[in-house]
Amino acid sequence: MVFAADHGRENLRGCGILTSGVPVARAKVSMRIPPAQDATSALAALTAHLAAHVPWGAQVTIKPGEAGQPGSVPTSGPVFEAAAAALAEAWGREPVTAGLGGSIPLVAELHEAFPDATVLVTAVADPACREHGVDESLHLGDWRNAALAEVLLMDRLAH
Repeated sequence: MVFAADHGRENLRGCGILTSGVPVARAKVSMRIPPAQDATSALAALTAHLAAHVPWGAQVTIKPGEAGQPGSVPTSGPVFEAAAAALAEAWGREPVTAGLGGSIPLVAELHEAFPDATVLVTAVADPACREHGVDESLHLGDWRNAALAEVLLMDRLAH
């Protein structure tokens, strides 16, 4: 889960003294739902859990957002094999496949809209990249290899 807090102090009243109490707090909660779990049910369960566990007599207003369904896509076939070969050539070693990205709603939506198409999701990351962080980075050599792999894949698919 990702939590982002916005502590509002605009309602503090006093004689120029900053009190230690914070009268308003806001949080946006995002969930990653694995394939085979229903996102709408997970959202309902999270909402019920938050409502049932309000601490210290606080008042909570919950505004559920959209629920994107997770999905799982095949990791076989000619396009997948071409991608694996392109990655191996660009990086000089066999690629590693991992069961990630199933919580990205777009993947499930594309697979549903185009069931005969290959939905291929790749990611380039190294241990120091701070993936999805505000200071995310990527080693230039990794960037080069990723771009090369894409060009090699397009070349393989064109022939």
